[in-house]
Amino acid sequence: MRDVRDAKLMARSLKAELAKSNLEISHSQALELVARQLGFEQWNILAARIEAGETPPAKISFEPPIPIFRIFDVDKAMEFYRDYLGFTVDFEHRFGENFPLYCQVSRGACVLHLSEHAGDASPGAKAFTWMRGVKSFHADLTVKDYRYLKPGLEDAPWGLQMTVTDPFSNRIAFCERV
Repeated sequence: MRDVRDAKLMARSLKAELAKSNLEISHSQALELVARQLGFEQWNILAARIEAGETPPAKISFEPPIPIFRIFDVDKAMEFYRDYLGFTVDFEHRFGENFPLYCQVSRGACVLHLSEHAGDASPGAKAFTWMRGVKSFHADLTVKDYRYLKPGLEDAPWGLQMTVTDPFSNRIAFCERV
């Protein structure tokens, strides 16, 4: 928001949109509504903050969390996450040569961080992710005949679920809503 005129324009737009639905409000009511939408108690406070060069506070929003799984062997982790589950390695980071790996793997919207760093995570963690096509995913994994894991499908009250366990005892439950 560059100046008070932007906020006043928002108020005029709000008033016009409400009028289309036969809801009439005064310009001053529209200004008060805009102030509250932007996180201020009243219009005068918003106007003073804008004039002082302060921008309205950002609305609170969250993005999906990214689980961090502890790994102890990079080759085993890649065999499981990349080769078996079909995840893509998005980035790898080491602070130097012969340092522990920290990386991100993903498949679609499912994003995981894998870390060799002690203290980043404890082995044996579990993540839950909603997905579509769990039967097809299960069939794809079954065909790969991975020697260390043969996951099954289970009916849960919340959906059809397949849980996989990585070589470090971390688990991911892939679930499709019924």
